[in-house]
Amino acid sequence: MELLYASCVGVLVTCGIYLLLRARTFPVVLGLTMLSYAVNLFLFSAGRLTINKAVVLGTGVEYADPLPQALVLTAIVIGFAMTAFVVILAIRGRADLGNDHVDGHLVKSNNKEQK
Repeated sequence: MELLYASCVGVLVTCGIYLLLRARTFPVVLGLTMLSYAVNLFLFSAGRLTINKAVVLGTGVEYADPLPQALVLTAIVIGFAMTAFVVILAIRGRADLGNDHVDGHLVKSNNKEQK
């Protein structure tokens, strides 16, 4: 189970970094989202991957650590807010520049209208 979990985190990190290196804003936003999911899974695994343990203290002899769960919930909220902020920045950049390239350079085309 740990190998599968670590593989999922590794695939999310790899895909996130690959998408971050793209030249368009939408893949960059997806890459940031995938990296945030990978970090959430990593934080969640910090509380040890166990099965059939009590979530609340006092209901069983062995219990799950609540701190990583609280960190992941907080990270989900912050990640959602940052994703919304980056999407708004991408929309504003598209409106101001006329394209959605991350570096801000205008794409040269054969149209004489676009200068």
